Formats: sequence, C-alpha cells, structure tokens
Amino acid sequence: MSAADPAIALQSAIVTALAGDASLLALTGGAPRIFDDVPPRTPLPYITIGQTIARDWSTGSEPGHEHTVTLQVWSDAHGRRQAVEIAGAIRAVLHDRPLAPAGHRLVNLRHEYTETRRDADGVTYRALMRLRAVTEPA
Repeated sequence: MSAADPAIALQSAIVTALAGDASLLALTGGAPRIFDDVPPRTPLPYITIGQTIARDWSTGSEPGHEHTVTLQVWSDAHGRRQAVEIAGAIRAVLHDRPLAPAGHRLVNLRHEYTETRRDADGVTYRALMRLRAVTEPA
C-alpha cells in the first residue's frame, strides 16, 4: 500500500491527532504511546490500532471509502477507571473532529461505541473503541 491509500492516510491522521493532544498525553504518562505494533517491554498504559476495515463507498459519480477503525486502550491500573478516562480523551480528540488524511478529505469521523473489560490475564483492563469514518479523494 502506498501513502495515498485511504486507510493508511486515515490511520496516520488519527495517530497525529492523538499524539498532539496534551490531555491524552498526560493520561498516558506524558509520551505518545500509540502503536500499530507495540515494542517489547512498553509500559502500560498505551493505545493500539486494532482491526481496520475499508469498504468501497463510491457513488455513481464520486469515489470514496467507509472505514471501521478499532482502537484499544491497555491499562494495568487497579480497576477500569484509567482505561475509561483514556478512551474518553480519545473520543474527545476524534469524534466529529476535522482531521486531514494526506491526499483525502474526511467526510465524517464518528465514535460508535466503547467496550471496557478485564483482560484474560486478570490484571489488565482493555477499552475497545470502534470508530466509523468516510473519506473521499482530495
């Protein structure tokens, strides 16, 4: 995939927006810990890019894509509070906000849901967020 691919352009715009938000950075230890592939021994909390889906959303006259993007917040704090707070900060940064994916125009970006649960290890909490976006070529 090239940099012009709409899914990659959208992912890059999302990561840039999240990494530039001071309140989110404060909740994740002051560093932009947003990963597509988590480096070994990375301390929690952090955010990962989960499953992404891009569908053709073209009309009879205009090309476009519908995207489903899953973000996951990982926390080892006692209880789910930290994961929920980080997910809330992510929602504030992304929901209905104007991002600029390279080579594309963001028609909309909406938070669909957040699900928070204790991970199978019995210690880690994970907030799974699903976002829906529509893009068209710029």
